[in-house]
Amino acid sequence: MTRISSDDVRKVSKLARLEISEEHVETYANQLEEILEYIAQLEKIDTKNIPPTTRAVEVVNVLREDIVDKSNVRDKILDLAPNREGQFYRVPKILAE
Repeated sequence: MTRISSDDVRKVSKLARLEISEEHVETYANQLEEILEYIAQLEKIDTKNIPPTTRAVEVVNVLREDIVDKSNVRDKILDLAPNREGQFYRVPKILAE
């Protein structure tokens, strides 16, 4: 396995625009190396007979019929506003002229 050097960590952190202190560079190098070793183990698994999936549990849309219903709640909701002008809420002006 290729050894992750301190220079590699510095380069990646610079590309990612992350500030890493010198005391943490070696720690991150070791962690990245462990991650790459784990990925190498995963690459050895035979997945030829396993179909590709996007998720572990299949998701199904639950649909219902649309029911047209007369509803006149607009006026009731507008009546709850502290200030109303016709079919609109009236709010204080926030932009200066």
